[in-house]
Amino acid sequence: MLILAIGDIIGQPGRQAIHELVPGLRQQYGLDLVIANGENVAGGFGLTLKTAEELLSNGIDVLTSGNHIWAQKEIIPYLDSDMPILRPLNYPAGVPGRGYLKTGKVMIVNLIGRTFMNSFDCPFRAMDRLLAELKPKPPVIIVDFHAEATSEKVAFGRYLDGRVSAVLGTHTHVGTIDARILPGGTAYVTDIGMTGPTDSIIGDDAEAVIQRFLTMMPHHLAVGKGKPVLNGILVGIDESSGRATSIERICREINRW
Repeated sequence: MLILAIGDIIGQPGRQAIHELVPGLRQQYGLDLVIANGENVAGGFGLTLKTAEELLSNGIDVLTSGNHIWAQKEIIPYLDSDMPILRPLNYPAGVPGRGYLKTGKVMIVNLIGRTFMNSFDCPFRAMDRLLAELKPKPPVIIVDFHAEATSEKVAFGRYLDGRVSAVLGTHTHVGTIDARILPGGTAYVTDIGMTGPTDSIIGDDAEAVIQRFLTMMPHHLAVGKGKPVLNGILVGIDESSGRATSIERICREINRW
Protein backbone atom coordinates (compact mmCIF):
# COMPACT_ATOMS: atom_id res chain seq x y z
CA MET A 1 0.00 0.00 0.00
CA LEU A 2 1.28 3.46 -0.92
CA ILE A 3 0.01 6.51 0.96
CA LEU A 4 0.91 10.15 0.26
CA ALA A 5 0.63 12.68 3.10
CA ILE A 6 0.77 16.32 1.98
CA GLY A 7 1.96 19.12 4.27
CA ASP A 8 -0.04 22.20 5.28
CA ILE A 9 -1.75 23.66 2.19
CA ILE A 10 -1.45 27.46 2.13
CA GLY A 11 -4.10 29.56 0.38
CA GLN A 12 -4.73 29.73 -3.35
CA PRO A 13 -1.13 28.87 -4.35
CA GLY A 14 -1.33 25.68 -2.31
CA ARG A 15 -4.70 24.77 -3.80
CA GLN A 16 -3.26 25.39 -7.28
CA ALA A 17 -0.40 22.99 -6.52
CA ILE A 18 -2.91 20.34 -5.45
CA HIS A 19 -4.99 20.88 -8.58
CA GLU A 20 -2.05 20.61 -10.95
CA LEU A 21 0.11 18.00 -9.25
CA VAL A 22 -1.94 15.51 -7.22
CA PRO A 23 -3.73 13.77 -10.13
CA GLY A 24 -0.36 13.12 -11.78
CA LEU A 25 1.17 11.87 -8.53
CA ARG A 26 -1.74 9.49 -8.03
CA GLN A 27 -1.18 8.07 -11.49
CA GLN A 28 2.63 8.00 -11.28
CA TYR A 29 2.79 6.11 -8.00
CA GLY A 30 -0.52 4.24 -8.09
CA LEU A 31 -1.45 5.79 -4.75
CA ASP A 32 -3.98 4.03 -2.55
CA LEU A 33 -4.70 7.07 -0.35
CA VAL A 34 -3.86 10.79 -0.25
CA ILE A 35 -4.04 12.72 3.03
CA ALA A 36 -3.46 16.48 3.33
CA ASN A 37 -3.47 19.03 6.12
CA GLY A 38 -6.03 21.67 5.11
CA GLU A 39 -6.25 24.11 8.00
CA ASN A 40 -4.68 27.01 6.07
CA VAL A 41 -6.33 26.73 2.66
CA ALA A 42 -8.87 29.58 2.91
CA GLY A 43 -6.81 32.72 2.41
CA GLY A 44 -4.07 31.17 4.53
CA PHE A 45 -6.24 30.78 7.62
CA GLY A 46 -8.85 28.08 8.15
CA LEU A 47 -10.99 25.92 5.89
CA THR A 48 -14.29 26.70 4.14
CA LEU A 49 -16.81 24.38 2.56
CA LYS A 50 -15.85 25.58 -0.93
CA THR A 51 -12.11 25.11 -0.43
CA ALA A 52 -12.66 21.70 1.20
CA GLU A 53 -14.78 20.55 -1.73
CA GLU A 54 -12.15 21.87 -4.15
CA LEU A 55 -9.40 19.82 -2.52
CA LEU A 56 -11.52 16.68 -2.25
CA SER A 57 -12.40 16.94 -5.95
CA ASN A 58 -8.71 17.23 -6.89
CA GLY A 59 -7.46 13.94 -5.53
CA ILE A 60 -7.38 14.39 -1.75
CA ASP A 61 -9.12 11.59 0.17
CA VAL A 62 -8.87 12.89 3.76
CA LEU A 63 -8.26 16.39 5.18
CA THR A 64 -6.58 16.77 8.56
CA SER A 65 -6.20 20.04 10.46
CA GLY A 66 -4.94 21.63 13.67
CA ASN A 67 -5.30 24.78 15.74
CA HIS A 68 -6.77 26.85 12.86
CA ILE A 69 -9.67 24.52 12.11
CA TRP A 70 -12.11 26.92 13.84
CA ALA A 71 -10.92 30.05 11.98
CA GLN A 72 -13.68 29.89 9.35
CA LYS A 73 -16.92 29.32 11.27
CA GLU A 74 -18.84 28.05 8.25
CA ILE A 75 -16.91 24.76 8.25
CA ILE A 76 -17.87 23.81 11.82
CA PRO A 77 -21.27 22.20 11.02
CA TYR A 78 -19.60 20.05 8.36
CA LEU A 79 -17.13 18.60 10.85
CA ASP A 80 -19.97 16.37 12.08
CA SER A 81 -21.03 15.41 8.55
CA ASP A 82 -19.75 12.56 6.40
CA MET A 83 -17.15 14.84 4.78
CA PRO A 84 -13.68 13.35 5.39
CA ILE A 85 -12.38 16.23 7.51
CA LEU A 86 -10.64 15.73 10.86
CA ARG A 87 -9.90 18.01 13.77
CA PRO A 88 -7.38 16.98 16.44
CA LEU A 89 -8.53 14.06 18.58
CA ASN A 90 -7.30 15.60 21.84
CA TYR A 91 -9.59 18.65 21.90
CA PRO A 92 -11.84 18.59 24.98
CA ALA A 93 -14.92 16.39 24.99
CA GLY A 94 -17.99 17.90 23.33
CA VAL A 95 -16.10 19.82 20.64
CA PRO A 96 -17.61 19.42 17.13
CA GLY A 97 -16.04 16.96 14.74
CA ARG A 98 -13.98 13.82 15.05
CA GLY A 99 -10.31 13.05 15.50
CA TYR A 100 -10.07 9.91 13.41
CA LEU A 101 -11.77 8.06 10.59
CA LYS A 102 -11.49 4.69 8.93
CA THR A 103 -11.42 4.09 5.20
CA GLY A 104 -10.96 0.49 4.10
CA LYS A 105 -7.96 -1.02 5.92
CA VAL A 106 -6.64 2.40 6.96
CA MET A 107 -7.37 4.63 9.93
CA ILE A 108 -6.22 8.25 9.88
CA VAL A 109 -5.76 9.99 13.24
CA ASN A 110 -5.23 13.72 13.83
CA LEU A 111 -3.65 14.97 17.08
CA ILE A 112 -2.23 18.28 18.26
CA GLY A 113 0.78 18.99 20.45
CA ARG A 114 0.91 21.05 23.64
CA THR A 115 4.43 22.51 23.81
CA PHE A 116 4.31 26.18 22.68
CA MET A 117 0.67 25.58 21.73
CA ASN A 118 -2.47 25.69 23.92
CA SER A 119 -3.64 23.59 26.86
CA PHE A 120 -5.03 20.62 24.96
CA ASP A 121 -5.61 17.18 26.40
CA CYS A 122 -2.50 15.00 26.45
CA PRO A 123 -1.94 13.62 22.91
CA PHE A 124 0.02 10.64 24.25
CA ARG A 125 -2.80 9.48 26.53
CA ALA A 126 -5.48 10.34 23.96
CA MET A 127 -3.78 8.03 21.47
CA ASP A 128 -3.39 5.32 24.12
CA ARG A 129 -7.13 5.42 24.81
CA LEU A 130 -8.01 5.26 21.13
CA LEU A 131 -5.77 2.27 20.48
CA ALA A 132 -7.17 0.48 23.54
CA GLU A 133 -10.78 1.09 22.46
CA LEU A 134 -10.41 -0.05 18.85
CA LYS A 135 -11.95 -3.46 18.31
CA PRO A 136 -10.93 -4.59 15.81
CA LYS A 137 -7.93 -2.36 15.20
CA PRO A 138 -7.32 -1.46 11.54
CA PRO A 139 -4.03 -2.90 10.23
CA VAL A 140 -2.80 0.48 8.91
CA ILE A 141 -2.84 3.58 11.13
CA ILE A 142 -1.54 6.96 9.93
CA VAL A 143 -1.12 9.81 12.44
CA ASP A 144 -0.90 13.52 11.56
CA PHE A 145 0.74 15.09 14.63
CA HIS A 146 0.21 18.84 14.40
CA ALA A 147 2.80 20.29 16.79
CA GLU A 148 5.39 23.03 17.20
CA ALA A 149 8.27 21.54 19.20
CA THR A 150 10.56 19.08 17.45
CA SER A 151 11.25 17.34 20.76
CA GLU A 152 7.55 16.67 21.34
CA LYS A 153 7.17 15.35 17.80
CA VAL A 154 10.18 13.03 18.04
CA ALA A 155 9.00 11.79 21.45
CA PHE A 156 5.53 11.11 20.04
CA GLY A 157 6.97 9.13 17.14
CA ARG A 158 9.08 7.04 19.49
CA TYR A 159 6.15 6.54 21.85
CA LEU A 160 3.99 5.11 19.07
CA ASP A 161 6.76 3.18 17.31
CA GLY A 162 5.51 -0.31 16.52
CA ARG A 163 1.91 0.56 17.36
CA VAL A 164 1.02 2.64 14.29
CA SER A 165 2.19 2.63 10.68
CA ALA A 166 3.29 6.29 10.45
CA VAL A 167 3.64 9.44 12.56
CA LEU A 168 3.93 12.45 10.24
CA GLY A 169 4.42 15.95 11.64
CA THR A 170 2.70 19.11 10.43
CA HIS A 171 2.28 22.75 11.60
CA THR A 172 5.70 24.41 11.29
CA HIS A 173 5.55 24.54 7.45
CA VAL A 174 9.30 23.79 7.25
CA GLY A 175 10.12 20.31 6.05
CA THR A 176 12.71 18.33 8.03
CA ILE A 177 15.33 15.90 6.74
CA ASP A 178 14.70 13.07 9.23
CA ALA A 179 12.24 10.93 7.25
CA ARG A 180 12.97 7.36 8.38
CA ILE A 181 11.51 4.10 9.59
CA LEU A 182 11.86 3.71 13.35
CA PRO A 183 13.07 0.42 14.90
CA GLY A 184 9.54 -0.86 15.55
CA GLY A 185 8.44 -0.35 11.95
CA THR A 186 6.76 3.08 12.15
CA ALA A 187 7.48 5.62 9.40
CA TYR A 188 8.34 9.01 10.89
CA VAL A 189 9.12 12.59 9.91
CA THR A 190 9.18 15.64 12.20
CA ASP A 191 7.52 17.91 9.64
CA ILE A 192 6.27 17.26 6.11
CA GLY A 193 6.62 20.91 5.11
CA MET A 194 4.10 23.18 3.41
CA THR A 195 2.33 23.17 0.07
CA GLY A 196 2.19 26.79 -1.01
CA PRO A 197 4.14 29.78 -2.36
CA THR A 198 7.94 29.61 -2.45
CA ASP A 199 8.43 33.40 -2.21
CA SER A 200 7.12 33.66 1.33
CA ILE A 201 7.87 33.16 5.01
CA ILE A 202 6.19 29.84 5.86
CA GLY A 203 3.45 30.75 3.37
CA ASP A 204 2.87 34.37 4.39
CA ASP A 205 3.87 37.56 2.59
CA ALA A 206 7.56 38.06 3.42
CA GLU A 207 7.53 41.86 3.83
CA ALA A 208 4.57 41.80 6.22
CA VAL A 209 6.22 39.17 8.39
CA ILE A 210 9.51 41.10 8.48
CA GLN A 211 7.68 44.28 9.50
CA ARG A 212 6.00 42.41 12.32
CA PHE A 213 9.39 41.30 13.64
CA LEU A 214 10.91 44.78 13.22
CA THR A 215 8.12 46.70 14.91
CA MET A 216 6.49 44.08 17.16
CA MET A 217 3.21 45.60 15.99
CA PRO A 218 0.41 43.48 14.47
CA HIS A 219 0.33 43.51 10.68
CA HIS A 220 -2.11 41.85 8.33
CA LEU A 221 -0.50 38.69 6.97
CA ALA A 222 -1.53 37.89 3.43
CA VAL A 223 -0.59 34.72 1.60
CA GLY A 224 2.82 34.97 -0.07
CA LYS A 225 3.63 34.85 -3.75
CA GLY A 226 5.91 32.88 -6.04
CA LYS A 227 5.92 29.47 -7.66
CA PRO A 228 3.75 27.00 -5.73
CA VAL A 229 5.50 23.93 -4.37
CA LEU A 230 4.04 20.68 -3.03
CA ASN A 231 5.75 18.96 -0.12
CA GLY A 232 4.69 15.47 0.84
CA ILE A 233 5.79 12.20 2.35
CA LEU A 234 5.24 8.93 0.49
CA VAL A 235 4.93 5.92 2.78
CA GLY A 236 4.89 2.28 1.72
CA ILE A 237 3.13 -0.04 4.16
CA ASP A 238 2.66 -3.79 4.44
CA GLU A 239 -1.13 -4.18 4.64
CA SER A 240 -1.05 -7.35 6.72
CA SER A 241 1.39 -6.27 9.43
CA GLY A 242 0.84 -2.51 9.30
CA ARG A 243 4.61 -1.96 9.33
CA ALA A 244 6.14 0.68 7.09
CA THR A 245 8.34 -0.66 4.32
CA SER A 246 9.52 2.62 2.80
CA ILE A 247 9.41 6.38 3.32
CA GLU A 248 10.31 9.02 0.75
CA ARG A 249 10.12 12.80 0.67
CA ILE A 250 8.22 14.21 -2.34
CA CYS A 251 8.81 17.78 -3.52
CA ARG A 252 7.23 19.09 -6.71
CA GLU A 253 6.96 22.56 -8.25
CA ILE A 254 4.48 23.77 -10.82
CA ASN A 255 6.38 24.15 -14.08
CA ARG A 256 4.00 26.62 -15.69
CA TRP A 257 4.19 29.77 -13.61
